[in-house]
Amino acid sequence: MTDTLTTHLTRAFATRETLMAQLHAENTDAYRLFHGTVEGHPGLTVDRYGDLLLVQCFHSPLTPELLAELTTFYAEKLPTLALVYNDRSQANSRIANALTAAQLDIASAPREAHEMGVTYRIQGRHAGQDPWLFLDLRAARRRVMQEVDGKSLLNLFAYTCGVGIAAAKAGARFVMNVDFSESSLQIGKENARFNSLPIRPRFIKSDAFAAMRQLSDVGQAEFVRGKRMPPFPKLEAQTFDCVFLDPPSYAKSAFGVVDLVNDYASVFKPALLCTSEGGMLICTNHVANVSREAWLDQLQRSAAKAGRPIREFEWILPEADFPSIDGEPPLKGVLLRV
Repeated sequence: MTDTLTTHLTRAFATRETLMAQLHAENTDAYRLFHGTVEGHPGLTVDRYGDLLLVQCFHSPLTPELLAELTTFYAEKLPTLALVYNDRSQANSRIANALTAAQLDIASAPREAHEMGVTYRIQGRHAGQDPWLFLDLRAARRRVMQEVDGKSLLNLFAYTCGVGIAAAKAGARFVMNVDFSESSLQIGKENARFNSLPIRPRFIKSDAFAAMRQLSDVGQAEFVRGKRMPPFPKLEAQTFDCVFLDPPSYAKSAFGVVDLVNDYASVFKPALLCTSEGGMLICTNHVANVSREAWLDQLQRSAAKAGRPIREFEWILPEADFPSIDGEPPLKGVLLRV
């Protein structure tokens, strides 16, 4: 007999009880409650963000009956949370399901979530598609907070600047967040205001390639092959004790191409050149079919070719609310000492 959705949800909730107690003890109320790909309903995720329960489907929509079953389960387990359902099973993971006026009010309400004592701005629905805090990156944010006291940090492809805010909260002496999206950086600025930070982080609206070339003193030309480049902010050359590199799987601009499958080196090398001698570079790769070993080999070869060999490395795996069947989670993170 096939297990019901409630059976899967019950089992997942029970496996997380110890973890949830540990997270709550460190002032974290943002975590994954159900990881359907591994826990019995592929494509379904249930995430807690403070007082928000965010339900998302990536393979096929939940039927009304299954949504009602899920709603009943969490209403009993976590009765104070507001549930928002986003059907993202359409092309490009765009949210497809309409909400009633009352549901939209709940989904659009500004909220707060907390992670390791840091406060983040959260909303069930907004102008973009993805949540404003990626929960599988918690392990990487944790390592940054453990390492960054008294150091400088460059946060590349910063999105809503979660890593940069965590670093500033943990005692970094200087933080620079770089992203091309003004709206994402605006959320980052709100995150900064939500926290009592000992420093004021910088927020740079720029293509990452243009920023890295200037910071590493390679330089960014205003004309390339006779063509004027899009506007970009002028930055003084400087290197950083810590660089956090979290690029999308694929992106193309006038300044360069990010392709994590075929050419990670194109974004890795300039990030490496922004890292101080003896510093730390944390890299991520979200592509599921890229193996950790092959990726690390690519990084080691690229670093050696740039004359900045990797002295030590440490894998950073998502925490226990993101289980994987084979110990090879889609999100790969590695800390490199260079």
